[in-house]
Amino acid sequence: MKRVGNLYDAIAGHDNLRLAFWKARRGKDGKPEVEAYRLNLVDELCELRVRLLAETCVIGNYHYFTIYDPKERLICAADFRERVLHHAIINVCEPVFERYQVFDSFASRRGRGLHACLERAKKHTRRYAWYLKLDVRKYFDSMPHVLPKGCLCRRFKDNRLLGLFDKIIDSYAVSPRHGIPIGNLASQYFANDYLAVMDHWLLEQVRVPGYIRYMDDFVIWHNEKKALNEIEREVRTFCLKQLGLELKPPCLNRTFTGVTMLGYRVFPDRVRLAARSRKRFADKLALFWHKLQKGEWGEDEFAAHVLPLTSYVRYAESAGFRNAIMKTIGCSP
Repeated sequence: MKRVGNLYDAIAGHDNLRLAFWKARRGKDGKPEVEAYRLNLVDELCELRVRLLAETCVIGNYHYFTIYDPKERLICAADFRERVLHHAIINVCEPVFERYQVFDSFASRRGRGLHACLERAKKHTRRYAWYLKLDVRKYFDSMPHVLPKGCLCRRFKDNRLLGLFDKIIDSYAVSPRHGIPIGNLASQYFANDYLAVMDHWLLEQVRVPGYIRYMDDFVIWHNEKKALNEIEREVRTFCLKQLGLELKPPCLNRTFTGVTMLGYRVFPDRVRLAARSRKRFADKLALFWHKLQKGEWGEDEFAAHVLPLTSYVRYAESAGFRNAIMKTIGCSP
């Protein structure tokens, strides 16, 4: 893949910075820091442009919070000014990242989200008898800084841009020179690009017959159990030696038993909700209904929270389950 240069000035362009602001503010209207930025938009964007061109952007003004759904994670979120910067970078650099991605990678890509991933998984599940499910142990926290920087150097040749990438990566660490923040837009692209090295190796050298990856979760399909056992050993060694990453224990099983992924159970002929997704739906719907009944939320706020929750479960065969939960908590279906 030929390296790409001369992108830095485009990132600092007036039109790109304005577009970055509009993308960064989506879903955040009314928040004080967003409104303050909007009211002083011209000056804010001019200052960002000056800092970009002078290579003096300040990186690392993070705030931290913990989420527990679907599992406990420490989220490191940049302030709004940095979010605008991240969008400005990705607006211009996304096509370069996209060029290196394989067809079967499904995270942080336009049109390659959750449902596209599950539809691809359904096809593989109908075709192959066995599956091997793997994921990286503490992927974002364990990523060594030096290796993704090397990957970025193989995609881009603009030294100013590479210096900005280095600033973003070096702005956070869980242990010395390890870890990139979960919550930054650029981090999602860095992380996806880093594991694309493994994607190419698996598809072009190992030649696995069926494969998908959604960030650090990946599944390999095959008609032979013995072959998957060998692939598991090879990929574990590759990740440790080439990427400095440790894999969790594998899940190897027949496809007719269902592949648990992304909160669903994917079978050859249907998709059902995984146990954790059923519990999540029941708990959250009960909480939202309680807030509505107590007057803490109005109907509009209740609907805004329930809509994405029900949209998620509707992808699976879940009508009977949804109606039963609604009846249990007294919320009419």
